[in-house]
Amino acid sequence: MDTEPVAGQATPMLLGVATANPPTRYSQRELVELLAIDDPKIRGIFLNGGIESRYLTLPSVDKEGNFRSETQGELLAKHRRYGVATGAAAIRKCLSRIGKDLDEVDYLVAVTTTGFLTPGFSALLINELGLSPGTARLDVVGMGCNAGLNGLTAAAAWSTANPGKLAVLVCTESCSAAYVYDGTMRTAVVNSLFGDGAAAMAVSTDGAHIRPAADPPPRLLGMRSYMIIHAMDAMRYDWDDEAGKFSFYLDKEVPYEVGAHVETVVDQLLGEAGLRRKEITHWIVHSGGKKVIDAVKINLGLTNHDLRHTVSVMRDYGNLSSGSFLFSYQRLLAEGRVARGDYGVFMTMGPGSQIETALFQY
Repeated sequence: MDTEPVAGQATPMLLGVATANPPTRYSQRELVELLAIDDPKIRGIFLNGGIESRYLTLPSVDKEGNFRSETQGELLAKHRRYGVATGAAAIRKCLSRIGKDLDEVDYLVAVTTTGFLTPGFSALLINELGLSPGTARLDVVGMGCNAGLNGLTAAAAWSTANPGKLAVLVCTESCSAAYVYDGTMRTAVVNSLFGDGAAAMAVSTDGAHIRPAADPPPRLLGMRSYMIIHAMDAMRYDWDDEAGKFSFYLDKEVPYEVGAHVETVVDQLLGEAGLRRKEITHWIVHSGGKKVIDAVKINLGLTNHDLRHTVSVMRDYGNLSSGSFLFSYQRLLAEGRVARGDYGVFMTMGPGSQIETALFQY
């Protein structure tokens, strides 16, 4: 997918970003004890994956002190409750940072993978926030960890077609609503990795949507997608009849598949702009797991410094699915080290198997 701007066409700008999480946070070591994990291999997955803590919404415990198994209906209720709460909080903070009010939002793109609702989060958030009933909206559901950039593609395209109007992207994931506790290695990998949180980004072709004192926002120059078709089943949801709920699956080959194909899509993205990798100052890569990050680092020739925000977000939050890259982007902005003319790359990966990329410049 190519969204490189046409000459004379208004270019989408990334005006601001903000994040939010549910109230409860756990260290990985706490979770090992709370989940009563005795298997040394599973304990190692939890404790050696580069994650120190995560925000999660865990179920109540039974008389024996074990977590109660939630029904699929209960999980969906949790997905809705915390998805709306964290999504709304992220949107409010994002708009506050650029000096805008809720009634100035013209378009809302809501991204999620951890549950299915109709009406979806776009409608629920418009209602929760009291946005105008004329707000245009889109739900991006079920695309996985890569979906934040799929949502950004939609927000950017709408902004280009509606110059000067304000679009907001929100990725809201309650990964606690997609867990199965059955003691298997399959579910242990998932349970050790994902966390809950939401992130919002404001997009417009009009720089007047930011505070006068704010630095000029980056322009979104292009986006490029790549599907690893032969690895389509490497990341997926399956229905577990015995458990009566969905169970997420991650193939052990995922890091190697991503690593083997990441150069192709990145070089296509940069080649269209006449750039080389060494000209990219900022790399904002999805916190997909330690092995995935290492595969990207090795195959693109990146440094630890290049991926510092990817690694630190995984350490402090785990894999936040579609919103992970926005948590990393927020940390980049908080450093205060971006300079006019700097180029940056967003990269996300998820089911498909899919790699999404975007190029931006300050």
